[in-house]
Amino acid sequence: MNVTLISHACLLIQSRDTTVLTDPVFFDYLWEECNIQCPSIDLDRSKMPKVDVLNISHRHQDHFDIRTLAYLADDSGILAPDAVVLAPRDEILLEVLSELEFKNVIVVEDFKTLEIKGLTLTPTPSLNQQDYFPEHGLLVHDGDVTLWNQVDTIVSPDIIKYMHRLYGQLDFAHVRYLPLLEGNFSFHNALELPIDEYSSFLKVAAACRPKFAVPGSAGFKYRDEYGFLNQYSFPTTQEQFLRDLKDFCPDINSSVFYPGDRAIISKEGVEIQKSSSDFVKIRDDDGHKVEFKPVAEVPPIRTRTKDKAEHEKQWEAVVDFIENRFVEILVEKKAVQSWVDWKVAYQLELFGQDGSEIWCLDFAGEDANIIKGRIGKINIYEGIACSELYSLIQNETSWDFVGINGQYRTFNDIYRVRMGEFEHWTKKDEKFPQPLTEVFPAGKEMDRTKFMLDVKRWKGKKGVETGS
Repeated sequence: MNVTLISHACLLIQSRDTTVLTDPVFFDYLWEECNIQCPSIDLDRSKMPKVDVLNISHRHQDHFDIRTLAYLADDSGILAPDAVVLAPRDEILLEVLSELEFKNVIVVEDFKTLEIKGLTLTPTPSLNQQDYFPEHGLLVHDGDVTLWNQVDTIVSPDIIKYMHRLYGQLDFAHVRYLPLLEGNFSFHNALELPIDEYSSFLKVAAACRPKFAVPGSAGFKYRDEYGFLNQYSFPTTQEQFLRDLKDFCPDINSSVFYPGDRAIISKEGVEIQKSSSDFVKIRDDDGHKVEFKPVAEVPPIRTRTKDKAEHEKQWEAVVDFIENRFVEILVEKKAVQSWVDWKVAYQLELFGQDGSEIWCLDFAGEDANIIKGRIGKINIYEGIACSELYSLIQNETSWDFVGINGQYRTFNDIYRVRMGEFEHWTKKDEKFPQPLTEVFPAGKEMDRTKFMLDVKRWKGKKGVETGS
């Protein structure tokens, strides 16, 4: 069995007669166009072998890239005519595949084995509770050797024991290594290596105890104006993880694994052939640009709208929303009771082309009225670019973009003082409600709108924008 890394979590797995493609991302930009592949790649799609099985692990946009999927569905020549698509039981994901007119879609079930053209494919479960939609890893067995693509799944000792019961010691594992801190900067969360999560990756690798392991599923960076976030989001490297894995579990053989590298897997062992692919190679080895330094310079928030007339139109619409509709919507939310109970002083700062303006709302007061300017206290702060708030109002964006691009920033310091008492909000497992995220709630409807806009944009375009 041969495995080629194309980029990030996109693997091309080849047995004697069958080719599997996982989580394909062929183009820049990706993930709401905040990110690009890192290292950057040159991909000659005309040289790719025919794909018999397309596996989609879950709906995160660095694994479920609509532009690439639309390209594959549009008679790209990459998918074999009878290609099978493996997908989780995810209503929105399946709706997108249907809109893109994919055929032969099989909804996978945990540990329910599929026999396809001489390969035994076994989806593995995830215990991830952060997302409301399912995901799966994948065991691939060709009769001689077995590999496991963990992707982003969270697994338990019992899951690993069952994998061993099915296939014995795994020959090759593409394991998690990087705890991503996307959004931590914007939401004022910890900007440091999360030790519990990171150590869990080492423990999973040790419990899995494959003959050979490579780090996987982390191959992108923020682009252009979002680039400052690279120093705040990626707290480790493949090299660091492998050094730690060597100390933690010395008997696991391992190697870095970058785009264009091939793993030749046999009963005798694993050979990593560096930069040996004939269809994908690294264009620019720019991994140093994501070196973790969470003390780097941070630019101020500024609207992304460049045209002055368009900005003025957006600013007028957003100010009208803040001053005439915002409070009316807020007071209907269940969260208003928390804001009143904790006597929250809320500040909203709107950033334009040349500065910002501030509005406040004092939930300790008699009336819930929006106040232009400061009130001398802040318990919850939300700063946002005019372009982002305008897009939220127009239902043209989602928190998957706004929450990770640095154009929205928030913090809170929730406490209340009573006669002789001081109380601080300490529920670490429960987020205190934020006004903007209450007014524009994330969830299925926002996600469905986001993905269907992408389907409309890319379907039938062969990966190229109309007119470009």
